Amino acid sequence: MKAVIQRVNHASVSIENKLKSKIKKGLLILIGVQDSDNDEDINWLSNKICQLRVFDDKDGVMNLSVKDLDGEILTISQFTLHAKTKKGNRPSYIQAAKPEVSIPLYKKFIEQLGRDLGKEIKSGEFGAYMKVSLENDGPVTIIIDTKNKA
Repeated sequence: MKAVIQRVNHASVSIENKLKSKIKKGLLILIGVQDSDNDEDINWLSNKICQLRVFDDKDGVMNLSVKDLDGEILTISQFTLHAKTKKGNRPSYIQAAKPEVSIPLYKKFIEQLGRDLGKEIKSGEFGAYMKVSLENDGPVTIIIDTKNKA
């Protein structure tokens, strides 16, 4: 699994000009799934995200996690994170899992995040054309790939 994690003051996702989900201070997570991803990837990534210290403490040092702040998480499926651009100018998405694999893993990831964070996780809609709005705070943007844990 590959995740782009953005620290946000607020974020929202709309589908067909209708608000689907929104959060206040917290994390916006774009998540891409590969065929080789499994429950171990889900558990590791969820724990890593919930414990990731990217929020400022009282001294202005990034020492607090989204959990410490009682922040929120908005998760958006994003198969384009697995784009390959080595050849030509049109990205190849061959490494992105097909919906029959990625939908169940995406749903499990959201459920695990909810358990690890201790609150409901907001999300977009898998496969829908979405418009995502956010105010990146910092900006702080972190990329994590479960295939590069070491």
